[in-house]
Amino acid sequence: MGLSQARDTGATARRPRATQAAEGPQDHHARLHATFGWHVPARWNIAQACSRRWAEGIDGDRRIALITHGTHDAPGAAERLSYRQLQLRANRLSHLLAAQGVRAGDRVAIVMPQRFETAIAYIAILQMGAVAMPLSMLFGPEALQYRLADSEAVVAICDESSIASVLSVRAECPALRRVLGVGAAALRADIDLAAGLDAMPEVCELADTAADDPALLIYTSGTTGAPKGALIPHRALIGNLPGFVCSQNWFGFDPTRSPHEGGPDTEAVFWSPADWAWTGGLMDALLPTLYFGRPIVAWNGRFSPELAFQLLSAHGVTHTFLFPTALKAMMKAYPHPRRQFRLRLQGLMSAGEAVGDAVFDYCRDELGVVVNEMFGQTEINYIVGNCAMTGLHLPAGAAAAVGWPARPGSMGRPYPGHRVAVIDDAGRECPPGVPGDVAVHRLDVQGHLDPIFFLGYWKRDDATAAKYTGDWCRTGDVAVRDADGYLWYQGRADDVFKSAGYRIGPGEIENCLVRHPAVANAAVVPKPDAERGALVKAYVVLAPEAAQARAAAPDARAWDAHLVQQLQLHVKGRLAPYEYPKEIEFIDQLPMTTTGKVQRRVLRLQEEERARV
Repeated sequence: MGLSQARDTGATARRPRATQAAEGPQDHHARLHATFGWHVPARWNIAQACSRRWAEGIDGDRRIALITHGTHDAPGAAERLSYRQLQLRANRLSHLLAAQGVRAGDRVAIVMPQRFETAIAYIAILQMGAVAMPLSMLFGPEALQYRLADSEAVVAICDESSIASVLSVRAECPALRRVLGVGAAALRADIDLAAGLDAMPEVCELADTAADDPALLIYTSGTTGAPKGALIPHRALIGNLPGFVCSQNWFGFDPTRSPHEGGPDTEAVFWSPADWAWTGGLMDALLPTLYFGRPIVAWNGRFSPELAFQLLSAHGVTHTFLFPTALKAMMKAYPHPRRQFRLRLQGLMSAGEAVGDAVFDYCRDELGVVVNEMFGQTEINYIVGNCAMTGLHLPAGAAAAVGWPARPGSMGRPYPGHRVAVIDDAGRECPPGVPGDVAVHRLDVQGHLDPIFFLGYWKRDDATAAKYTGDWCRTGDVAVRDADGYLWYQGRADDVFKSAGYRIGPGEIENCLVRHPAVANAAVVPKPDAERGALVKAYVVLAPEAAQARAAAPDARAWDAHLVQQLQLHVKGRLAPYEYPKEIEFIDQLPMTTTGKVQRRVLRLQEEERARV
């Protein structure tokens, strides 16, 4: 079985290309696991694997790395960047960052959407041995300030979407030495990135990094307290590859051939609306696409079903990652899309929440490809999912001994190279049908170290230790395993939840609400919603003066509505737009434990009960 195109790293065995039989795959899951083996070099760098080696190839000028789907003003006006161009610009940026004092291990923030400069920044930072810290352009000042200060980032690279917010909190981030501006942001930044690059050489040495050296610092929200920074090593990208290739139905490679047999690869083009600042957009889309030397389409405009289908058609996209909420919107807007759009999809992965039967059927019948659901998290990504191997075309008489059937509603099975189980509180594996915590073992089924693991939480050794029970790393998600090894999601062990594909940590929102003078305490829980999976709902206990004003108000409903709007704007202006509570309910007191902890579970069950009525 080959899950790696490169012969210098990745997985041993067979290689990927376009293919499959119409009736779907037989069940090859056990064989894939048994024949899979890791090959993780001691010295390894993501930038070398994702850019430099392709740029230095004989086709480096012709091999396309990135394609833009135009701009807000001119959508569809595509520009292309070759791997050679990507590498040369990254080399110049590495020199520019070094001139600002950036050294190996330093954190450099990237606060930009999908665009050429974002990909260039990742390659430039990683090849220096520095640590790239992606931050969403949707973050408000408070969210940015915490992450920039906590990480002690020394440089931030911004464009017009984020420069104002970064500059507004700069005084509270003492380690932040320089702000580099892209595009219109150059006028407000310390350094105009485009002008700075012109003065830099195009040749840059690659840092000699260990596979275990830190590469990324990605902040992930929790249920209590501030967000935690997950420190991701270079080797983690290798750990992502089996899941990526399987979930993308072999990503255009030929599963009937050995990598040493040769033969042409079919063309593959990737696109996902997932922001490259999140694990989903970065580790499930941008970096694995570049690792395999394929082009990825960049679009930083607002998502719409029409835009999605136009983009898929215009660029001949063959592989994609779409959140269930996006697929639901596409299904409602275009019940029969192939009547209007020319689609070439060979692989479709979805994650963030359950797809559901209706969307599963829509993808199979109308998009022409079975959706492969996937499960993972920032700390240990791409560990469980499906590999339906549909939407492809094999030569007559050929058969691909890869893949396994997808079951609607299931998270899937462990991807090759990962030993995943459902465990109880003591770390023992639960029998089929018994709920437990989804966990990943440090060793794979062959007894070798799994490279998928994060290094730990930034400056949070206590939180890192709490993540493990022996050699099992807990995800905090509860599931049951059936007799065939498929996992079925039951919910979060803690109180983090997904809304429209975004991971919502109640603690950050609650802390923001409590900073409003009218709020004494708050608890955030998911409210079931057919479209988004869940809405963000806040239960709020008013401060004494606000409670008195409410009691004295001649029109209590109007008073409530006014304060709800104020609180929503309060959160919107400080955190990300998707984090503000869509609904707020005022109550006299929150349910608490005897030790003073909020019992969000009581409120969550209350919302679920209301939804059933």
